[in-house]
Amino acid sequence: MGVIGFSVASPSPSVTKLYHDLRHLKINSGRFMASALPVEQVDQPPSRLRGDSFIRLHLRQLSPYQPILPFEVLSTRLGRKPEDIIKLDANENPYGPPPEVAEALGSLKFPYVYPDPESRHLRAALAEDSGLESDYILAGCGADELIDLIMRCVLDPGDKIVDCPPTFTMYEFDAAVNGALVIKVPRQSDFSLDVPQIVEVVEKEQPKCIFLTSPNNPDGSIISDEDLLQILNLPILVVLDEAYIEFSGLQSKMKWVKNHENLIVLRTFSKRAGLAGLRVGYGAFPLSMIEYLWRAKQPYNVSVAAEVSACAALQNPDYLEKVKNSLVQERERLFSLLKEVPYLKPYPSYSNFILCEVTSGKDAKKLKEDLAQMGVMIRHYNKKELKGYVRVTVGKPEHTDALMECLNLLH
Repeated sequence: MGVIGFSVASPSPSVTKLYHDLRHLKINSGRFMASALPVEQVDQPPSRLRGDSFIRLHLRQLSPYQPILPFEVLSTRLGRKPEDIIKLDANENPYGPPPEVAEALGSLKFPYVYPDPESRHLRAALAEDSGLESDYILAGCGADELIDLIMRCVLDPGDKIVDCPPTFTMYEFDAAVNGALVIKVPRQSDFSLDVPQIVEVVEKEQPKCIFLTSPNNPDGSIISDEDLLQILNLPILVVLDEAYIEFSGLQSKMKWVKNHENLIVLRTFSKRAGLAGLRVGYGAFPLSMIEYLWRAKQPYNVSVAAEVSACAALQNPDYLEKVKNSLVQERERLFSLLKEVPYLKPYPSYSNFILCEVTSGKDAKKLKEDLAQMGVMIRHYNKKELKGYVRVTVGKPEHTDALMECLNLLH
């Protein structure tokens, strides 16, 4: 907007009125900014305003997401060296990425140049890995970024989503950030989806989208094709999070986006390739939808280091397969051993973790704390759906041995 000048030497009545009206506006660098303050308060120093008065109202009531403590903080709190801590609380891959990743990071030539905003090399590698053309694929700073991006593109404030707890709490958190309402359809006692209730809620409440995780975090259960197809037949956007699909023995549903305009499939390098610290996720989207996410995403959302690392990891599929098989084999051994602990009830899992109900009068939170003092970290839940439960990440065989030794000491 250009600068507007006023002559007030011999004002006419109309100009005088305009001049007084404009006292209700701040004029700054030639721009008009409407002031919500009374005229007598306009000239008060900015220091009288509280910073939080500028924050959107629904965000002032938002509870922060509760992540796992960083390794360095854990080390300090426990008084142990990081290498002396057995970390089974965040579903991380203890084997780490293939050696090609370190080599690629060590030979980065242009870290001072912005990354490719379209992540072309990574998407081409993902197309070869998945069998789905790169036009359908969008990469992100972890799958978490894509969850938020989907909501920003799809949801207006006040729109509704369906959440099926217990599940990944990021869906509920991002919905709150985006001003959406969350309709909860709790899972059944075996953690399977309550599909009839989902159908009823969609018909009655007309939510915009539903977030489904398969295998589900934290229990490791999977969604059958029959249930997924029934939900896809509903008038709702289905976001299928496959963060742990590699450990399930099932095929990804990425190719399904070609035939289902209301399906998005999310995946990640955090678990499969041991790149949790580099934040690389990706998703498969219908072509009619993906163009709008391209418009809305941050231009340089995947760093050079992240893209190089992910591409390098995909160059060694044999390593990825070997690590996956090792973790699946160790999962079965861990499950058998946990079944022998008298105060634990483990649930069968298709993922790289095992959920356990803490029984026999034992307190789940105290169990976590006692193990932490011994240098073994597991996940404890205090939400109502999982009160009295803990989750154990599958580690290396020596991690399992150390965990079991500690659990036996706590009988």
